[in-house]
Amino acid sequence: MNNDSESAISPRLTENLDRIKALYADSYDVVFHHLQCGEKAAAVIYLTGLTDSDQLNQFVLEPALRKMKDQEGGLGALCECLPVSSFAKAATLDQLIMEIGNGNPVLLMEDEDQALSFSLAKWEKRSITEPEAESVVRGPREGFVETLIDNVSLIRRKLKTPALKMKSMRIGRYSQTEVVIAYLNDIVDPALIKEIEARLGRIDVDGILESGNIEELIEDNPYSPFPQMQTTERPDVVAANLLEGRAAVLVEGTPIVLVMPTSIFTFLHSPEDYYQRYYIGSAIRWLRYLFSLIALIGPSFYVAVVTFHQEMIPTTLLLNMTKSREQIPFPALVEALLMEITFEALREAGVRLPKQIGSAVSIVGALVIGQAAIAAGLVSSPMVMVVAITGIASFLIPHFTLGITIRLLRFPMMLLAGTLGFFGLMMGFALILTHLFSLRSFGVPYTSFATVTHWNQLKDVSVRAPFWKMNRRPKTGFWNRYRQGSHQRPGPPDGGNKT
Repeated sequence: MNNDSESAISPRLTENLDRIKALYADSYDVVFHHLQCGEKAAAVIYLTGLTDSDQLNQFVLEPALRKMKDQEGGLGALCECLPVSSFAKAATLDQLIMEIGNGNPVLLMEDEDQALSFSLAKWEKRSITEPEAESVVRGPREGFVETLIDNVSLIRRKLKTPALKMKSMRIGRYSQTEVVIAYLNDIVDPALIKEIEARLGRIDVDGILESGNIEELIEDNPYSPFPQMQTTERPDVVAANLLEGRAAVLVEGTPIVLVMPTSIFTFLHSPEDYYQRYYIGSAIRWLRYLFSLIALIGPSFYVAVVTFHQEMIPTTLLLNMTKSREQIPFPALVEALLMEITFEALREAGVRLPKQIGSAVSIVGALVIGQAAIAAGLVSSPMVMVVAITGIASFLIPHFTLGITIRLLRFPMMLLAGTLGFFGLMMGFALILTHLFSLRSFGVPYTSFATVTHWNQLKDVSVRAPFWKMNRRPKTGFWNRYRQGSHQRPGPPDGGNKT
C-alpha cells in the first residue's frame, strides 16, 4: 500500500470516497452504494462476486434505512440497530482496503473517523472430497480444500481442545495471502513456533499463490533435493503430527498443508500404517524401505554388474543375458538412460493428460514402446525388466515429494555406476548419506531417528509398534514427551473366564 492508504480515515465522507476511488480506479467490480442514515450521508463499498449482496441488503442496508430514518446517532447507534452478529471497526484506509479485498462490505459515514466492516463475504468454493494425491484404503476420506476457514474447521473437528492454537498473518505485497500456523500449545516446543514466525516474517514478495512458494522461502537448505517439510491434503495426518509436537502451516487458496519439522522416515511412512494391525503395518513398512532402495540404485546396480562385474552373475544367467544383448548397439549405461528417460516421459505424460486417458496412455505406451524397443534391438529384455521393477518400486513411496527426488537421483547414480562400477555406486551412495546426515528441518536433524539406539526411540521407525507400547513421543525436537498414560495394554476384564 502507498502512504495515502495507510493514513487515518478522514471525518469527511467525500474525501474518503475520492481516495478509495483513486485506489480502485479502472476496477469495474467495485460498488459504491450511497445511502442516508438519519441526517448523515453514508456509503457502502464492496466487491461484487466476493460479497453476499442478498445478506447485505437484508441485514445492513434495509435495517439502516428503516431504523436510522429519524435518528441522529452515528456508527454507535447504527451498530445497535443492525441484525449482524459479526462486524469490526477500521481506523485506517489500509485496514479498510484489506476488509474490502477479503469480501467484507465496508460502511463509511459523514463525521466519523472510523468505518464498519461486516463479515458478509461469499465466494464459490470446492466441496470437501477425498484427496486425490493421497489414496485411502482405510481411514478418513475427507481432504483439505482451497478455503482456509474450512481447512481450519477440519482440524478443529479432530482436535477439540483449546490448546490448539491458530496464529494468523498475511504475506505478499499484492496477494495479502492469509497464512495460519497451527500447533498444540501443551505439546509443541515454543522455540519451534518462534522460529516459524521469524522465517515467515522475513518473507517479502509480491504474492504467495501456493504453499510451495512458502516452502522454498523458509526451508533450511534451499539447494537440497530432499523435501524438508511434509506436505499433505489430509486433516487426520495434520492432527496426528500436531499430537506429535509438530506444527502446521495452512495457506489460503491451496489444499496443501506444510508440516514441520520432519525427517526422512516421515516420507516413508503412510497414515494407513497406523490404521491397520501393527504387524501388518510393520511388514509393509519394511517392504517400503526395501523397494525405496531398489528405486534409487536398481538400474545403477544392474549397469555396474553388466559393465564391470560380470563375475558376480551366475554362469547360466550370464549366458542368457549375453545372448539377449548381443544385438544391442549401445553400452548398458546408454541403454539404461534411454529406457529411464522414456519411462519418466511416459509417466509425466500420464499425469498431464486427462484422467480418462492418462493412465491408459502411460501403461499402454510403456508396454508398446518396451516391446518395440526389444524387437528393434535398441534395448535388451533384462533392461526393460529392471526399469519396470524400478518404476514399480518408486510407486511404493507414499509421498510424491520424496518419490520424485529419488527418481531424479537415480540418473547421477547410473552415471557413476556406468563409469566407475561399484566404486562409483558406493561413492554416490555415500555422498547421499553424508548429505542426509548434515541436513536439518527447522533445526532438527533430518536423520535423527537413525542415530538413536534405545528401543523407545525406534518404536515408530524400524517397526510400527502397538499403540499401547508407544507411551512417549520421539525425544528429539519435541517439548512434551508423554503421549498417553501407562498400562494401556489390552487384556481380559478382571474376574473374566480364564479357562
